[in-house]
Amino acid sequence: MTEEELRIGVFICHCGINIGGVVRVPEVVEYAKTLPGVVYATDNLYTCSAAGLDAIKKAIKEHRLNRVVVASCTPRTHEPLFRRTCEEAGLNKYLFEMANIREHCSWVHMDDPDRATEKAKDIVRMAVAKARLLEPLDDIEIEVRPEALVIGAGPAGMTAALSLANQGFHVYLVEKEPEVGGMLRKLNRLYPTDRKADELLQQLSNAVYQNSNIEVFTSTKIVDVSGFIGNFEVLVRKDGEERKLEVGTIIVATGAEPLKPTGLYGYGELEGVITQIELEERLKEGRLGTPKAVVMIQCVGSRIPERPYCSRICCATAIKNAILIKQASPQTQVYILYRDLQAYGKEYEEYYRRAQEL
Repeated sequence: MTEEELRIGVFICHCGINIGGVVRVPEVVEYAKTLPGVVYATDNLYTCSAAGLDAIKKAIKEHRLNRVVVASCTPRTHEPLFRRTCEEAGLNKYLFEMANIREHCSWVHMDDPDRATEKAKDIVRMAVAKARLLEPLDDIEIEVRPEALVIGAGPAGMTAALSLANQGFHVYLVEKEPEVGGMLRKLNRLYPTDRKADELLQQLSNAVYQNSNIEVFTSTKIVDVSGFIGNFEVLVRKDGEERKLEVGTIIVATGAEPLKPTGLYGYGELEGVITQIELEERLKEGRLGTPKAVVMIQCVGSRIPERPYCSRICCATAIKNAILIKQASPQTQVYILYRDLQAYGKEYEEYYRRAQEL
């Protein structure tokens, strides 16, 4: 298709204030109109709404668009919707391109509207450039391999492996550590049930090792992943030896590492300043003793400009460990210093109130 035949339509989404509250959307629209091949550009408050989708279909027909670019949120959730909309308007769905100016732009640059707007222009320009090269395609069916890879053998990874295995998949469960369990191995008890973490670990690990559809690789690292959806080749290495796994599905359950707040509140300098995980280990091993008082400082390393989010687990973990301290040493005073105590869900609210009564 020649440059003269290209008729690209660009639709910029405000996504309410998610994008429009940071990016100067009208400015991006005007910029889009100057790009090669673009014959129509506009903005919508919510492009994924019924009205927004109707506007796309109407523009395709009225302006004889043969390529469509939507600049909005993540393609993971909305690309199928927009492709279906193009198809309903008579345009091959593979002549659609999506630009993510929310997760990749406005959400990560919310304190700098000027640079966010310029970045949004760049992202739209790249999407339009790609749209110019798109060709119509037809859907084909491919065989999906009945094997699956789960990376990480913590509680989430083991649960995922068991679920897949019980559906008939042959599962390769890969763990970099010498033993399965992940962070569960370091925990004392679980909230809000107060069940011993070791009991759940034993239950899950027994089920995994006894399942004939699960092959466990410990002390193993992923070297390379290639292929495509339904047919992946994964190279793993253990003790210097490599093995190629052929799988149709990959689940990443690698977990997270707790923050080591070195330099904050004396951590790493004063012997008595420890993390909740280190407290869990002392409680689990009976090494806490009978301290006169324990102070727990919440939101260390989070809810700050660099990391403004709530970790979701700190408050419940503090409540749990406060209860366990009082059970082990009733005379110990426990203080929790918090900004907002986040007790997610009904069970956690009741758990919080139980701690208040001790």
